[in-house]
Amino acid sequence: MNHLWLRYALASYRRRGSLWGMLITAVLLTACRVPVEIEPQTVTPVPRPEVTVEPATAVIQPEATYSGSKDLVVCLPREPETLYRYGRAARVEKAILHAIYENDYTHLSFAYQPQGLVKLPSLGDGDAVWQQVTVKTGDRVVDIDGNVVVLSMGDRVQLANGETAVFAGTPLTMAQLAADFTLKPRLWADGVPVTAADSVYGFTLAAHPDTPAPKGKVERTASYTAVDDDTVRWIGLPGFHDATFFTNFWGPLPQHAWQQYTAADLLTAEASDRFPLGDGPFQVVEWAAGEYLRLEPNPFYYRAAEGLPHLDSVTFRFLPDPDQRLAQVLAGACDIVTQEAVDLSQAPLFLEAEAAGLLQPVFQIGAVYEAVTLGINSWGNYGDDLGRPDWFEDVRVRQALAMCLDRQAMVDALFYGRSEVMHSQIPAIHPLFTPEIQQWPYDVAAATAVLDAAGYRDTDQDGWREDPQTGEPFHITFTTTTEFAINQPLTAMIQSDLRACGVDAEIEYLPVGEWYAAGEESPLFGRRFDMGQIAWPVGDQSMCHLFASWEITGPDGRINPQTGAPYGSWDALNNTGWWLPEYDAACRKARELLPGMSGYEENFQETQRLLAENLPMIPLFMRLKLAVIRPTVRNFTLDPTQDSELWNLFALDLANSPEN
Repeated sequence: MNHLWLRYALASYRRRGSLWGMLITAVLLTACRVPVEIEPQTVTPVPRPEVTVEPATAVIQPEATYSGSKDLVVCLPREPETLYRYGRAARVEKAILHAIYENDYTHLSFAYQPQGLVKLPSLGDGDAVWQQVTVKTGDRVVDIDGNVVVLSMGDRVQLANGETAVFAGTPLTMAQLAADFTLKPRLWADGVPVTAADSVYGFTLAAHPDTPAPKGKVERTASYTAVDDDTVRWIGLPGFHDATFFTNFWGPLPQHAWQQYTAADLLTAEASDRFPLGDGPFQVVEWAAGEYLRLEPNPFYYRAAEGLPHLDSVTFRFLPDPDQRLAQVLAGACDIVTQEAVDLSQAPLFLEAEAAGLLQPVFQIGAVYEAVTLGINSWGNYGDDLGRPDWFEDVRVRQALAMCLDRQAMVDALFYGRSEVMHSQIPAIHPLFTPEIQQWPYDVAAATAVLDAAGYRDTDQDGWREDPQTGEPFHITFTTTTEFAINQPLTAMIQSDLRACGVDAEIEYLPVGEWYAAGEESPLFGRRFDMGQIAWPVGDQSMCHLFASWEITGPDGRINPQTGAPYGSWDALNNTGWWLPEYDAACRKARELLPGMSGYEENFQETQRLLAENLPMIPLFMRLKLAVIRPTVRNFTLDPTQDSELWNLFALDLANSPEN
């Protein structure tokens, strides 16, 4: 299954093949756990005390606390396939690469921050600019739909003045984005300075067809050049409206050490695949295939004067067997257990160990939220008074159902109270969140009063409300899948909450591939459902288009009689069918602007207010990440949007005791 974050956002999330990858990853939140076979090597193992584990369920006492050297042990669910920067990029590989290479920038709490760069370029600061260029037949540009095209007759593009034009052969003036990135003074682990040319070398390798790296940004780059020893300049194709242009920096690679290799060679060469030369806080010194990987400090790390890194070594142990992994964690043989190596179902055991002072489970919201999606304007003969009444057209019904749901109880029961109830499509820690939105707290009395006022009453006193138009029971089919552990207890809670409001909900479980299927026959995107459970990602930028009228699913090219505009095709995303002109206007404005430009935040926050008031979907809660550490680990940070919890290995430390 494809990963959500490999999906290239430029095409406004409109292609269903990419959408499928997005949804599956957003719902799964897991990496592949396939053991990797590597040829054995003759090496001397890292000295580590043997741990004997009894097959009991009791928490096992940990090893003695640290004294003397600071040797951190990280337990992973598998061995890395490669340490080449442009090889596999799952969390296991990322964790180790964070040690070998400096982070050029970080991605914390839905925002970006410079680390190995002096700053991130900004349109307000002048190190990023819009420039006007003349384009003609045969030039590569990005069209109005975000596709890279060789300009020819009939192509639709956005002009520099913001207007849309159809190319008729006469040269046009388009806008082109450019940004400068300046490196901090950094050194490779052999003492050679890291230069802007090394970043250009990294870009060249990433762009090479033999390199299995994503090509979306590469293809939308007009040029990537070194301005001087420390600065590179990225220039996008005309028409490339990139909301994250300030991340268009390619990590440096050591050209002086690798220039004898071809791009294909670097995929397997020991110098890049197993013992790469980096500029990060650590370097690989030993790799025992199938057992562990040992790193020691880079003697030329550019932050050494700050006392970084704090650790004397980092050893990554490979424990593919879940039972062995859990036993080793409880035995204290692991200082850090990464999120893909533990399961949320194990949280009670870790909480028990925490109470005993042995382990510390670390919970953090992720970047995916659960929601109840509503079939407001259904397709064909399913709804709109053809197949069932238009229950959800009335905003009062949607608001009442939101108040029927005890979302905090769901968080407490499913996530040990560690997650966050959602009132918008973004969490409260998001930089663009506004508290000035309507909230619908759990209140059965208020919900029943609103349903009564909307005409949904229990007229025959059987405990269930009837539809005011038909007199038939207000009987909802709630659709979800059995694919994920929380779904069954969650839907049981939703069913119980709705029952308390007099609403009869029948649970329907479908295979994930059927519920999220593409095309007109999809129950979700074909708009043939009543209510359902869905997981949506939280973006750094505006994802308001998920509920915009132009994303309403329907036949490609046909006019939606309600909006007067074309459907978004069956590859679109708005499965509710809801639309609101004011919402559309605010969303369009937000998406036309880049972060930092006047009006961007205001329009995005307006979409939040309108969404919270109108509730085309009812946001429930954020999903959780979980990692486990020993109490002696210092400066560990599990972040919502930084994919790997080992992003700050340079700052991690070990204390001699939990109190120190």
